[in-house]
Amino acid sequence: MTYREIRSKAAGRLRDAGIENEQAESEFLLEYACSADLNFYLLHQNDEMPQEQERIFQNLLKQRCDRIPLQHLTGEQEFMGLPFFVNENVLIPRQDTELLVEEALGYLKNKSDKENELCAFEQEQKIRVLDLCTGSGCIAVSLKKHCPEIVVTGSDLSEEALRVAERNAERNDADVMFVCSDLFSDLDGNPDGRFHLIVSNPPYIPTDVIPTLMPEVRDHEPELALDGRADGLFFYQKIIEEADRFLFSGGCLMFEIGYDQGTAVSELMREAGYTKIEVVPDLQGLDRVVKGRRLEYV
Repeated sequence: MTYREIRSKAAGRLRDAGIENEQAESEFLLEYACSADLNFYLLHQNDEMPQEQERIFQNLLKQRCDRIPLQHLTGEQEFMGLPFFVNENVLIPRQDTELLVEEALGYLKNKSDKENELCAFEQEQKIRVLDLCTGSGCIAVSLKKHCPEIVVTGSDLSEEALRVAERNAERNDADVMFVCSDLFSDLDGNPDGRFHLIVSNPPYIPTDVIPTLMPEVRDHEPELALDGRADGLFFYQKIIEEADRFLFSGGCLMFEIGYDQGTAVSELMREAGYTKIEVVPDLQGLDRVVKGRRLEYV
């Protein structure tokens, strides 16, 4: 069969398997199997596909129809314009999370609002950032690449995830330090002390919602990175309770949140004494980021 015929049949199989965007996905799989790009397909779509390429493609197609994530088959996902290796040990970086990075960069570069003077930042002092629950390292690495003058630490409980994060830092030539830690537990002995900014995309899906997720997420992404306990707020509460010891006065705490968690997380931060709390919506108008400032002591 020709490339075009094989791709057309593949799209039909993907659609029958319940996969959306079947045309685009069949294209990605074909390009990956052939180590080619769209231009190659357009030039050769009426040519017969070599048997070895077809064998590789059909194997990939079967796995995708079994709802293995496309990114696990290709081993890669783009995030903030950078390539990231992914596997079953980390969450696949999502476009929603780019908003958290953009908000963090706006804060660090003093562009988000004219009132932000970054009062805890001394001119001779390096700005220090902590990424809790770093997973693939996509947040930590992106912050370092887009703001190279800062010092970035990423932490995660999973050693397997940290190996992925370290690989991504090396791949993107980003000098990020990674620490195996259960939230702040192994950061107490940190000789560098506090941070000016703490960012986190923690597990926030309520436990009883996980069985309802798409098979790609439910069956193939790490439950450790998904399960936010009964109400989805467990890790927000833990981080907010402990972050005060690790933030400079006036420092900032930022979270990615679920679309319905803005009010609850804001209230947790308010009760803990954070100021300038703001909920930031994504392009669809859904709550996506909550940020606030640690109380400034004078």
